[in-house]
Amino acid sequence: MTRAAQLLRTTVAWGLAATLGGCAAYHLGTGAEPKFATLFVAPVASTMTIPQAQALITTQLRETIGRDGRVRLVNSPEAADAVLLVTLLGYDRAVAVSLPTDTGLARRFDETLRAEATLTDNRTKQALFTKRPLVAQRGVFTDSGLVPSEYQALPLLAEQLADRAAHAVLDTW
Repeated sequence: MTRAAQLLRTTVAWGLAATLGGCAAYHLGTGAEPKFATLFVAPVASTMTIPQAQALITTQLRETIGRDGRVRLVNSPEAADAVLLVTLLGYDRAVAVSLPTDTGLARRFDETLRAEATLTDNRTKQALFTKRPLVAQRGVFTDSGLVPSEYQALPLLAEQLADRAAHAVLDTW
């Protein structure tokens, strides 16, 4: 073996050892551990009237937090270390794009679902956070009509809102 080949082999070996050693402490995920082990997600409350939104968003919240796996969901507030309460505050629609042939008709709306979340430590009865704003926004095209478009967008808004709530609850504040 030539001197150059031996030097190349040594350099590659050291480089590989340094790379693998640097990755040894890597952990998948956020690295943040919640201050509680069990969580009760209360049924979503609402100050507005959107049919079936409360049940849809409650289900989506439970699925999103349950899929994360850092806490265990329980079925009653008495069995939980913490309780999450989400209240829907508003649902807004703003024209984003109008038809080129008639500027009075909208082709796309930006829909916004606003909510607030309160997380309470059930053991100490102290709020970990109160009335934290949560906002989900989605563009909705009205090609098939406004009502069907909004009906199809609500599960997507619920998913986005649940994701934001899960990050608020499970990640470091």
